[in-house]
Amino acid sequence: METRVEHAQALNTSAASKVQSRTRWFVLAILFIVTTINYADRATISIAGPELKKALGLSPVEMGYIFSAFAWSYVLAQLPGGWLLDRFGSKVTYFFSIFLWSLFTLFQGTIGFLTGGAAVAVLFLLRLLVGVAEAPSFPGNSRITSAWFPTNERGLAAAIFNSAQYFATVLFAPIMGWLVHTYGWQSVFYVMGTLGIIVSLVWLKTIYGPKQHPSLSASELKYIQEGGALVDLDGNKGVAKKSEVNTMACIGELLGNRMLLGVYIGQYCITTLTYFFLTWFPVYLVQERHMTILKAGFVASLPAIAGFLGGIVGGWLSDRLARAGYSLSVSRKVPIVIGMLMSMSMIACNYIQADMLVVAVMSLAFFGKGVGALGWAVVADTSPKEAGGLSGGLFNTFGNTAGITTPIVIGYIVQGTGSFSGALVFVGANAALAIASYLFIVGDIKRVTLSKSLVNKSS
Repeated sequence: METRVEHAQALNTSAASKVQSRTRWFVLAILFIVTTINYADRATISIAGPELKKALGLSPVEMGYIFSAFAWSYVLAQLPGGWLLDRFGSKVTYFFSIFLWSLFTLFQGTIGFLTGGAAVAVLFLLRLLVGVAEAPSFPGNSRITSAWFPTNERGLAAAIFNSAQYFATVLFAPIMGWLVHTYGWQSVFYVMGTLGIIVSLVWLKTIYGPKQHPSLSASELKYIQEGGALVDLDGNKGVAKKSEVNTMACIGELLGNRMLLGVYIGQYCITTLTYFFLTWFPVYLVQERHMTILKAGFVASLPAIAGFLGGIVGGWLSDRLARAGYSLSVSRKVPIVIGMLMSMSMIACNYIQADMLVVAVMSLAFFGKGVGALGWAVVADTSPKEAGGLSGGLFNTFGNTAGITTPIVIGYIVQGTGSFSGALVFVGANAALAIASYLFIVGDIKRVTLSKSLVNKSS
């Protein structure tokens, strides 16, 4: 009888442990929601783009510069954003990031009260401010997953939060297309800005470091810590670090690392694909394929669904290879190479007339982009523990430079040629360059250890 009681108690303890062991996945779910809002706010300008183009009388090149405004400031603010994360912790820094980018998104709706050059100037300025405010977001995501997930789950974790960029289009492109069609382009900014402000308040109530989270069980803490999670990343209270690095010297050392430089170049090329879909793709559907803005909003969600699924598949495949005993280099590189090969298929759209077949090929390309989007998992694997935010910021600086170049280059191509054919070749070529970077520059993927002279101990 005693044995049965003990057995029942053991089963109850095991069940309780299983319930509590999901805390890290709850944290990841919050990251997914926040990143979905993040990308939806970036995409507001592309969904509103065709109507804005008419209302403000903008040329393709001018639209290209408007599309790129976000990325100019986003790139420049990456390193300061990473420093803020390392200095003040993920929770506080990320809260202000969400709140401010949402507020500036809401304000974009007010440019409807302006005309001419004043409207264009204010819109450009607000896009710059959104870029500054969003800068800590993805380094923050990487930093949080480094703290909460063991190495053999990190590929899937990074893929899940990264796949939110596709889910944002799946969920919000039809909604935003309907809002523009029904209530005008201004309504998109009002709705998305308000939603983001609400989410920022939810963030404050739900996000903690592993050692401070009220729902984290001792068994889960032990599991993630022994698996390589950096559970002490934000210190005891998540606001002050026990050590700081010599920032400029650290940047120099990170840039001097061949592996990281190859990862940075690869991310620039992969992000070129991201910004094509984020900015010009709806315009491509309206201008090149002659769809209505309402139809384009729904059609744009189909490749995004494929991208979302591809992101999950890529993360799953990477972690599956790691568990099977393959090296970190093999388990990360194989999905990236396969995914980028699929992404190159978009060039075939230049030779296809049927709209449904175009959507199918674009869906394949976006699925491949999702499979290959493992850069943030690589950052979590390789960043020095003393400078995770700074390393993520540097990585995102390189990647989102594509947010500056891609909209502008495509704008000049479209204006110069009158079609998107050259633009699709340009984007596909970047997928090929990403493959070359990972195969011939990156080499072995492993965590970087900073020189001892770069780390300044402080109380």
